[in-house]
Amino acid sequence: MYRMKMGMWLWSQVSQSSQPTALLKLIRIPWNIFCRAVLNSGCLLYRDHLFLPTPAFFSYRSQAELNRMGTNSLTPVLILDGGLGTSLEDKYGVKFDETTPLWSSHLLVDNSETLRACQRDFGNVPVDILLTATYQVSVEAFARTKTPDHPQGFNRYEILPFLDLAVSIAEEVKAPKARVALSLGPYGACMVPSQEYSGKYDAEHSSMDQLLAWHYDRLQLFDQIDHLGSRISYIAFETVPRLDEIKATRKLFARAPSDVSSILNGDIAFWISCVFPGESYTLPDGSVVDQVVDALLNKDYSDIIPWGIGINCTKVTKLPGLVEAFGAAVSKMASAGRLETRPSLVLYPDGTNGEVYDTTTKTWHAPANLQTPTSPWERQLADVVALARNQHCWRSVVVGGCCKATHDDISKLRATIHDDDDAHN
Repeated sequence: MYRMKMGMWLWSQVSQSSQPTALLKLIRIPWNIFCRAVLNSGCLLYRDHLFLPTPAFFSYRSQAELNRMGTNSLTPVLILDGGLGTSLEDKYGVKFDETTPLWSSHLLVDNSETLRACQRDFGNVPVDILLTATYQVSVEAFARTKTPDHPQGFNRYEILPFLDLAVSIAEEVKAPKARVALSLGPYGACMVPSQEYSGKYDAEHSSMDQLLAWHYDRLQLFDQIDHLGSRISYIAFETVPRLDEIKATRKLFARAPSDVSSILNGDIAFWISCVFPGESYTLPDGSVVDQVVDALLNKDYSDIIPWGIGINCTKVTKLPGLVEAFGAAVSKMASAGRLETRPSLVLYPDGTNGEVYDTTTKTWHAPANLQTPTSPWERQLADVVALARNQHCWRSVVVGGCCKATHDDISKLRATIHDDDDAHN
């Protein structure tokens, strides 16, 4: 127990440092002793400022080894932020309509102080990971954004300052030890009306190759940001509704030589999260979880494997079944020798009590047969986190909220998980 607690303390100090080896020298702990202590604790071993595991610990273990580890080796949990666009609407009175195709990113153009205040709400929780206000960013969305200074919209060469501002705001308002994740929505999030819940794309973006070209072109915008690799710790490909778009995202990391793109060379950890709308347990295109997990982790699409895989913008009540299916699919791939390291699980469901979003009217409404939940949102989600940790197939669990999840919701979630851990210990 003493070794475990020592390892957890070392992990908490060193993992949050931008210069871990220098910190270890300062407190006079040899690197090999630190590694041994961290491994004894069952926690993550970090390299530089990224959450990267040691192959020795995160290679798949036999069930007997997992049993010997015992229940004290809790899978680490990182707290993510909540719904930015809906928080801007509900707390700050921001209105989004067809004149604001950039959605929350529109505030980078004309109201950065309100955006800063809203993101600071999440930074003050504090969250461990803060997403940038870039989910709807695309060349097309900026071209449709009209302002008095740009009555014809913005061309691609005028976009860079706003992207840099998005990263700067996240850096400024996050907690000192928190990390920044670059938020990137699917192609459907940039359509009018948005189609990330349906996956019904136009003919020009209906194949894997077409989607690959679109995503690559958008990433080139972000590749121009100065020192991006040292300013963000993650790239979040979010709300992906189609199997071919998952594969296209994976193939991004096989397309460009490392000297062409600082984003695509594999040095920045990334996750891909998918959306499971409605009552079914499939993607909008009908793909089942086994197909989804295979597309997310199969090395046929790229040798660079996502740091994390997961689910977002989905009802919290659906997560238990989805997490069971995700865990089973990952364990199946591991048993077949098709995985070298464990992925992290990323979960950020909608913060609603069953209300659904109408992409045409841009309003939330409750279905006629909606039942009142028996426990609050944060309790439901904390129970899903406990379920995932008991699967013993995830290197860590990242958990937060999507649409309608407020900073108060995330604060309650953090406290609930913290209380659960205290009770466990």
